[in-house]
Amino acid sequence: MVKNNNKTMAKNGKVMNSEVNALPPQKSVFIAYVLWLFGGVFGLHHLYLHRDRHAFLWWCSLGGYFGIGWLGEIFTIPSYVRDANEDPRFIEEFIKKLQSHKRPPYSGKRFLFMIMIGYLFGQLANMAIPNDLYMAMDFSFLHWLIPFFVALGVWTVGNIGRERGVLWHCLLAAFAAYPIRYFIYDETYTILITSLAAALVFDHASKEWLRTPPKRRGICERFFKFSTAMFIYFSLWGCFFYFNGTITDENGNEVPIHEAFQNFLASAWWTDIKQALKDMYTYAQHHGWYEIWKELLESMDVDGERNAYKVLGLSATASQTEITATYRKLCKTIHPDTVKDESQRATAQQRFIEVQQAYEILSKIKSARIRKNKKVVNDDNESDTIVL
Repeated sequence: MVKNNNKTMAKNGKVMNSEVNALPPQKSVFIAYVLWLFGGVFGLHHLYLHRDRHAFLWWCSLGGYFGIGWLGEIFTIPSYVRDANEDPRFIEEFIKKLQSHKRPPYSGKRFLFMIMIGYLFGQLANMAIPNDLYMAMDFSFLHWLIPFFVALGVWTVGNIGRERGVLWHCLLAAFAAYPIRYFIYDETYTILITSLAAALVFDHASKEWLRTPPKRRGICERFFKFSTAMFIYFSLWGCFFYFNGTITDENGNEVPIHEAFQNFLASAWWTDIKQALKDMYTYAQHHGWYEIWKELLESMDVDGERNAYKVLGLSATASQTEITATYRKLCKTIHPDTVKDESQRATAQQRFIEVQQAYEILSKIKSARIRKNKKVVNDDNESDTIVL
């Protein structure tokens, strides 16, 4: 029994060691460059390489502030791929960095990007706060959330790749620097100084090497986290447009979007649509959604049948003989050659084309129905013969 247990433990040990030492699925430099070329502004190549933070920031800034960072990656993608593959060459170079630098050395590009993203997130949070009273409430106290978003932006950039740091250092620096707003009455400079302070503290006190390989998270977990981050980001934009955005009416007056939206919900047009949707749901409850779909297709007139009958001036019960006779009669009366007035010839030509198209549509539909009916009759006859 002991020998068997030892053998089992040995086997399990080999399996565990093989799982620990197993390399991640290998990424392709070619695919990374293709994704960089066709979707790099939105960080598709970073998603492919499991650099989700990097991809999120590319989404927020359209490729590193309108493609500047995206263009700069043309030479760094191979190193990103080696990092994702845990290539021995990359690991050897990384170990040399660890031996020569206890902490990650200063990177001007990363430091500048921390300031820019911190400023972007802080400015976006500032824009999302309602400037005026909303529902008789003053939301200006929410400006104290601005340092939090500044710190979050700086921390996100600082944790890209093989470097990491804690968030609370950035938070302390941001909240310590933010009261400068009471001396500098310009939010632009206040947010910029706050972002600079958070970046300086993170760079000098917080950042360190990520010595272990990044965790390979499942697709569901990655999707959930990325979607949550994107939802928060676009929610801030939505708050900005809803509370502080305006639209211009026909008289040239600017109307806040939230007021325009409320007026729209109270309009007769929206009331009619809401009632129609409610009636459709009630009808579907009794007759099924398939009937709703059939009626929707009929109302859309996807095959042009209803419009064709309208062009020819016929009812939907008209036979093929009636359609042909009406078509020939109209061709004689509206033919462009019969119009002597040159100013009316273009209109007659357009009308003539519409009549021809209507006739072709109805003839095609009628022929298809006749073939379908014949096939049904033949199938019924064959089944009757088999029964006999």
